[in-house]
Amino acid sequence: MSGAVLRSGANLRYEAAMLKRDEPSGDLARVRYGDAEFTVLAPGRFVRCAVSGALIPLDELRYWNVDLQEAYRSAAEAT
Repeated sequence: MSGAVLRSGANLRYEAAMLKRDEPSGDLARVRYGDAEFTVLAPGRFVRCAVSGALIPLDELRYWNVDLQEAYRSAAEAT
């Protein structure tokens, strides 16, 4: 298993805290993803990519999974 990265619960909590630290406060939107559109449930300017954790401005959001209710920054993350 060369090159594999193992993450413990403590590491994941630390990474989550670091992501939240960089997040503009109050700017994270809550969104419901539909087949051809999304609905903003709670106002904000960004959603978080489910794969990379990057913030995606709502006006740039093009990729999401309806079943998983997850947003993706680009086609690469979506696949």
